[in-house]
Amino acid sequence: MIQIHNVSIAFGGNSILRRLTWTIRAGQRIGLIGPNGAGKTTILRLITGSLVPDEGTISASGDATIGYLEQDVQEMDEERSVVDEAMTAFSEALSLQEREDEIIRQLSNEDDHESPHYVRLLEAQANIHTDLVRHEIHLIRPKTEAVLTGLGFDPDDLDRAVKTFSGGWRMRVALARLLLRRPQFLLLDEPTNHLDIDSIDWLEGYLKSYPGTVIIVSHDRYFLDRMVTVIAELSYGKVTEYHGNYAYYLGERDKRRELQQSAYENQQKQIADTKRFIERFRYKASKATQVQSRVKTLEKLDLIEPPESDASSIRFRFPEPTRSGRSVLSLSKFSKTYQSPEGPVDVFQDAGPLVIERGEKIAIIGKNGAGKSTLARMLYGTESFDGERVPGYKVETTFFAQHQADSLAPEHTVLESLQAVATGQSETEIRSLLGAFLFSGDDVFKTVNVLSGGEKSRVALARTLLTPANFLILDEPTNHLDIQSINVLIEALRQYSGTFVIVSHDRHFVDQVVNRIWRLGDGTVRSFIGDYSEYVWQTQHGTARDFVNGDAGGGTREAVEAVPARSGGPKTREQKRAEAEARKDRSRKAQLSDEADLTELSQPQLTRLYQTIETSILAAEKRQRALEADLSKPDIYSDPDSARATTSEYESVQGELSRLYERWEQLATLLTD
Repeated sequence: MIQIHNVSIAFGGNSILRRLTWTIRAGQRIGLIGPNGAGKTTILRLITGSLVPDEGTISASGDATIGYLEQDVQEMDEERSVVDEAMTAFSEALSLQEREDEIIRQLSNEDDHESPHYVRLLEAQANIHTDLVRHEIHLIRPKTEAVLTGLGFDPDDLDRAVKTFSGGWRMRVALARLLLRRPQFLLLDEPTNHLDIDSIDWLEGYLKSYPGTVIIVSHDRYFLDRMVTVIAELSYGKVTEYHGNYAYYLGERDKRRELQQSAYENQQKQIADTKRFIERFRYKASKATQVQSRVKTLEKLDLIEPPESDASSIRFRFPEPTRSGRSVLSLSKFSKTYQSPEGPVDVFQDAGPLVIERGEKIAIIGKNGAGKSTLARMLYGTESFDGERVPGYKVETTFFAQHQADSLAPEHTVLESLQAVATGQSETEIRSLLGAFLFSGDDVFKTVNVLSGGEKSRVALARTLLTPANFLILDEPTNHLDIQSINVLIEALRQYSGTFVIVSHDRHFVDQVVNRIWRLGDGTVRSFIGDYSEYVWQTQHGTARDFVNGDAGGGTREAVEAVPARSGGPKTREQKRAEAEARKDRSRKAQLSDEADLTELSQPQLTRLYQTIETSILAAEKRQRALEADLSKPDIYSDPDSARATTSEYESVQGELSRLYERWEQLATLLTD
């Protein structure tokens, strides 16, 4: 157990924690949350002893061991191999192994096997060997390799020197080393920041069976929902516990905030009434005792803070985009190779073609090194490749990546940086957006050259969102945001009427905003229709239907409204185009019917129809699962009419699915011939 008692700490006169008391119990998996700057990392550093509080005490029971993963790359021997650096977690066992090896060397040089010295060496070697068996010395390397590969390292890279890897990969080495140490209290500050989705999945499985206490600071809501049993919310320098995951916390927090707001308002009314009484009777001798009593009451009053404002109440809307053509962007079959110190690396080989249509919301996922950011740059047009990139009609593209922070004017203030790209937004609107991205008050007047790397990245992202465009490409936009800021971005993307492609390892973020997944791996792009939850369900149940090196696009079809021509006048170009698209839409609907002759369709038409039927199948399967869940509830049968209606709908959906499956198989056969 760790006991934090009446701890206060301030930096530069700014109070971070005020008389904080918090008990951390053995076996808990805690999500420590709160807005940026609230003091989450400060608490972790206080627990480790790297910070000393101004007031109060922090104590750990017995001989508790504490391990801490910081956000920044930690010290390590860069000349060591990856596996050797990770194995330093077993320093005691490895030191014993060295001592045994030395004793064995000495024994081999002894000629007199009856001498007291030889006997003492044998006894020492036997004792050390017993300790090595207890440490399971034979399992150290296999354990280390398993953790490193779980965190995404290729087995062939484990003997490479640490210095040959980027900062993100070194953070994985530091995380592996910490996990292998298995401290009783494991403190993880943003552990998923440098991981891909596969590595995060592995980490979740590892931590769920971890025998000690785990405290996690993370903006990854999906990770918190699956991992923690307690949410500790840091607000106004104090911790409030919620015994459940993040989803439970949200519901319970709202209830508590309502009660706190009510208590705050009641106390404010009490204070106002008391002050009025004091002012009214201050100079009346007959009321002097009562006035003094009320003055003392006010002085001793323990003030109730109002609930902390929620950034999710801030609303942001993208500038209204112009309407692009139906095809936004396409890549022909493409390949991409780059040179590494070890030789040429094929990122993509004969991948695609890729087609992005108007209104599609696509997430690019895959392991680190699979080419996610490379593909994003290829789509934007700043990365060369073997193949052809064809932008669509009236497509206006804007692109966000972490390096764009380097292009900010260092002498501009944060506010000026956004005003430079704003298109009619007022200063109030811009400052509201900056508030959502964690710049409040006088922070907006800071110049760019004094900002941290994360702050610059947030400014660059905000500038991107203010730039008018009908096609967004966003590479890891949530990296430096907190949960509330991510929610603001989610809501804005949901309302956005244009097209976008995002690269992200934040599964909750992806799940909330996309309708298609591009999964990268083995030099190919696999396209799945649906959000992240549907993608996971499909892959887990073996029902995923995807395109490998095929037309990985066109999953969302917008309804095209034909604009009638003005009576007695010629049709405009836009009207003619809209009517032509409407005719194509009617043609596609006709092709869906069972009577349509598929042999009369061209290959592109067959591909489009195949994708449309896929979408219909996914929707029908989703409805089927919902109905199955309803029919599995015993109480449904207490209402015979409801049960009959649900059963009838279920049978109807089953029939529709049978028809769609048959049509889908016909198309699959034609496309593979």
